[in-house]
Amino acid sequence: MNIRIGNGYDIHKLVSNRPLILGGLEIPHSMGLLGHSDADVLTHAIMDALLGALGMGDIGHYFPPSDPQWKGADSMILMEQVIKIVRSQGWQIGNIDSTVVAEQPKLKPHLKSMRTTVAKVLNIDIEQISIKATTNEKLGPVGREEGICAYAVVLLIKD
Repeated sequence: MNIRIGNGYDIHKLVSNRPLILGGLEIPHSMGLLGHSDADVLTHAIMDALLGALGMGDIGHYFPPSDPQWKGADSMILMEQVIKIVRSQGWQIGNIDSTVVAEQPKLKPHLKSMRTTVAKVLNIDIEQISIKATTNEKLGPVGREEGICAYAVVLLIKD
């Protein structure tokens, strides 16, 4: 059996007049993340981990912010395209472990729904994905509530 791991990271600035999208869900909050697409840092980190495990770069290579077709794009649609690339290479997801770092809003009530949404898009069992939430203990730009970041690690398996 062949295995590969990949890690991903993303951070976006919090701004007014944007919805907060995390794990494909709109989370109630007074601010949202600024980005060319919907700026879903969790989904972006997972996609980067998937592509990184295969040595295929990052999402900026496939969905560049300089391309107007991706303006406001739903990251779940982008993730559908990334998982097709992964599967076309003969790989399957073993598991995903991810963490969203945000001072506010509190994400615990949304974690199961995020897991369900991401698992559905990736066509994996919910048990194959972990989404955790933590704060940055008021340290750095995330701690000052200037942005939100996410980390992801993916294990891919090829029989």
